Amino acid sequence: MNDLPLFRFAEPYWLLLLLLLPVFWWLRGKAGQRAAVRFSSTAIAGQVSALVRSRAGRWVRAIRPLALAFGILALARPQFGNEQQTITSSGVDIMLTADLSMSMWAHDFQLEGEPVDRLTVVKDVLKDFVEERKNDRLGLIAFASKPYLISPLTLNHDWLLQWIDDLELGMIDGNRTAVGDALGRAVNRLSKLEAKSKIVILLTDGDNNAGQLEPRLAAQAAKASGVKVYTIGVGREGMVPMPLLDRNGNPRRDAAGRLMLQRNFSSLDLGSLQEVAEITGGKFYRATNLEELKGIYDQIDQLEKRDVNIDLWVDYADAYVWPLAIALGLLVLEALLALTLYRRLP
Repeated sequence: MNDLPLFRFAEPYWLLLLLLLPVFWWLRGKAGQRAAVRFSSTAIAGQVSALVRSRAGRWVRAIRPLALAFGILALARPQFGNEQQTITSSGVDIMLTADLSMSMWAHDFQLEGEPVDRLTVVKDVLKDFVEERKNDRLGLIAFASKPYLISPLTLNHDWLLQWIDDLELGMIDGNRTAVGDALGRAVNRLSKLEAKSKIVILLTDGDNNAGQLEPRLAAQAAKASGVKVYTIGVGREGMVPMPLLDRNGNPRRDAAGRLMLQRNFSSLDLGSLQEVAEITGGKFYRATNLEELKGIYDQIDQLEKRDVNIDLWVDYADAYVWPLAIALGLLVLEALLALTLYRRLP
């Protein structure tokens, strides 16, 4: 959108009358002013002709031509407008999936030099990705032991960003990972749509150890529906730092307020994720640090670009009232001066 206001005259041919104003001024001076006092003899007038004429009221003669000029501007209908643009969706529908199993609590990522859990990093990268896809419909499915639709496909990205911000570990019951069910749920949301491109970005840090649908079968359903799946395996395998929990399931902290960590085993079925991507014509990625994860979403962003239709139009509003008001104000001023400071004798 253009931030600068646009200007035009709706009926500019009236501006040609401005060319007649110098002629009006010249004819008015040629005729001279109407006599304020009639004399029986010009001899009396001759006696005062040598007096120096006051300059105080000379500018008053310019009021009427100036009022006419503003009146002509009003007739030409000045208008101010703002350029608007209507953006049509690019035709790319993307379902994002986010793993919320408790293994996402592993602190094997670094953010500003401090260890952070996987989910914190994933949320930041997801938000950046959503902000870059302004013209696409995006939705979000979170999963642990079961998948849940967090946001349907939408162009209201502020709404989606808020939901991403609100993702928390523990908001979905279970400590297992239903990768196949999550993919199947995402494919089901896309299967009946007529988008130019239908995409699922499947992110997980674990094995498919819950649910009823195998990832391979979900991938075949995706292929049949024309859905491409990009898979991302996030986090390190093996022993990783995890929060030490108290009896209530809350992370424990030391006397200085630092999170207490312990080493737990983390596994990831990379072969299954690679197979899903290959079946659907997508691509498999591996991310073990923040830079790699950002780079993956940047690559997907570049791979799935589509043209956007933009219709430009300008919304104009009339502003003739301003020059008209000035013209009327000048005429009123001239009348007041004629009745007061520059009053003529009858």
